[in-house]
Amino acid sequence: MKIGIDFDNTIICYHEVFHKLALEKKLISADLPVNKTAVRDYLRNTGKNDLWTELQGYVYGKRMSDAKIFEGVKDFFYALKRNNIPFVIISHKTKFPYKGPEYDLHQQANQWLTDHGFFNPNQIGMKEDQIFFKLTKQDKLLCIAENKCTHFIDDLPEFLTEKQFPQKVKPILFDPDNNYPTIENMVKFAFWKDILLYFNFIN
Repeated sequence: MKIGIDFDNTIICYHEVFHKLALEKKLISADLPVNKTAVRDYLRNTGKNDLWTELQGYVYGKRMSDAKIFEGVKDFFYALKRNNIPFVIISHKTKFPYKGPEYDLHQQANQWLTDHGFFNPNQIGMKEDQIFFKLTKQDKLLCIAENKCTHFIDDLPEFLTEKQFPQKVKPILFDPDNNYPTIENMVKFAFWKDILLYFNFIN
């Protein structure tokens, strides 16, 4: 067994930071739901897609430290460590934002992981060679295959159902907002505690 895990919107939760910064920039009203998708859809539907793109770069860059970890994520990684289950984080992430200042998004993501104890040997204790930030979706798919993952956890059903998605890898959809229907041959969970139960790791 070897488990691959996506990063953005799977390990790290952006709902609060996107809402907070959109309010700071007066892009939305306070009554909009505290949800990244709600902010995105509002800006796109009001002809402000460029502002949405810039906001993404700002969040993933300068304000990455404001983003929170999903509840239960650390418990899952601790269980992997405790049971000697190999794992990798594989993410599709551009090096720099599409618009706005050229923040190094890979560096910011690594710093976030450092701040949350992923590289701390007394916590999760990951090594740098367990982290892959890939510039394209195709490279991410190839990386999953090259790492011989048996399972992969992602928040996007369209990625998990890609034609090039490795056939021998079990797709697991993390859907905390219940945005998607159940898909054949794919398990779906809204909470990390349920993913932990699914694997039935020894406590």
